[in-house]
Amino acid sequence: MTSLSVEMLAADAAEPITSAGNAQLGIAVLAGIAVIVLLITKLKMHAFLALTIGSLALGSFAGAAPADTIASFTAGLGSTVAGVGVLIALGAILGKLLADSGGADQVVDTILAKASGRAMPWAMVLIASIIGLPLFFEVGIVLMIPVVLLVAKRGNYSLMRIGIPALAGLSVMHGLIPPHPGPLVAIDALDANLGVTLALGVLVAIPTVIIAGPVFSRYAARWVDIKPPENMIPQRPSEDLDRRPSFGATLATILLPVVLMLLNALVEIVVDNPENGLQKVTIVIGSPLIALLAAVLVGMFTLGRAAGFTKDRLAGTVEKSLAPIAGILLIVGAGGGFKQTLIDAGVGQMILDFSENWSIPALLLGWLIAVAIRLATGSATVATISAAGLVAPLAADMSTSHAALLVLAVGAGSLFFSHVNDAGFWLVKEYFGMNVGQTVKTWSVMETIISVVAMAFILLLSLLL
Repeated sequence: MTSLSVEMLAADAAEPITSAGNAQLGIAVLAGIAVIVLLITKLKMHAFLALTIGSLALGSFAGAAPADTIASFTAGLGSTVAGVGVLIALGAILGKLLADSGGADQVVDTILAKASGRAMPWAMVLIASIIGLPLFFEVGIVLMIPVVLLVAKRGNYSLMRIGIPALAGLSVMHGLIPPHPGPLVAIDALDANLGVTLALGVLVAIPTVIIAGPVFSRYAARWVDIKPPENMIPQRPSEDLDRRPSFGATLATILLPVVLMLLNALVEIVVDNPENGLQKVTIVIGSPLIALLAAVLVGMFTLGRAAGFTKDRLAGTVEKSLAPIAGILLIVGAGGGFKQTLIDAGVGQMILDFSENWSIPALLLGWLIAVAIRLATGSATVATISAAGLVAPLAADMSTSHAALLVLAVGAGSLFFSHVNDAGFWLVKEYFGMNVGQTVKTWSVMETIISVVAMAFILLLSLLL
């Protein structure tokens, strides 16, 4: 995915569950994906059940022992929920606080007053890019969802016209810009310069996010013209509120986890000593869980208390926020379970075996390997680590700028065509209330545009530098 979290790296490195040949494994992958798609589209089965059955089918087709397949699926589900589940829950609580206190209304009213019509998608991509700079993709999603849905509802925009720019901003930051885990891992593996990679990454990210965000959203809105799902839209606060939080206090609460994570990233770059006292503190407060938890606790005062909430009402708001996300957690977790089954079956190694004798330029090779592993496993992190490791020897004789471009090429490839084996696919599908076909037409195509456009600009830069 869009990497679920650093904690999942341990699960991604699990031992293979089968020694099936590459041909059998390739057929098993296609069969497993086909089972999931058919169950959801033709039999209208719930995605959680379809992903579970598809994972078991994949293991069977690959010749794995049923017990091993079950172990891989449950390990992937568990690590995904551990990495993302708490973040989704905290994001839901923060979103409910924003909605019930009137804080979300305050932000949306301000945005609608400052930007309207054609400017709105550009405003959304800018906001998402700023928020997504230090955040995991999933954290950015849960912070942006209330704003995206309310802006679309209140301004009577197509959800895709507003949502695609926000998703593009988050995804481009995640795949190309340090301090996100994928780019950092590739920088380390290829011994690239972080500052140069960051500068070139921003240079590539700007035109990429424009094309994949505001420009593509015009077409996405025509292909999939949907309204925000009612069950996900933060409801207007009841009229018994005497006041609502100020725009400044609301914005500060939303940006608190962004600031904490960015602070951690900056200290890690400048200090770069885990034993340093300051870095020990920032590692804790800048972790996604603590940063979002801090925002929730602060929000109880800056949002809840500011709106005149009693302790009982605050408790009720928190309780009501968790029920709607149960289905999302199960589906995203099952997506992670399917991804882990693919990885443990040896799909990543299969791709590496095929690519060993490819005689093509290093930048294109890194991108193609990352694309292949991303398509097969659904994990951007696995794609980045595997591709960077394979092309690392080629970076030894590269200039500083070309080593940085190789990092970006791998990162761009790791974003290619998210589909049913990516937990992020299900996260976007459920939050935006789309079916599988609609998610492919919008989210999957957007990810592909990001990957291809970014690679085109990377190749262009390689000719100029």
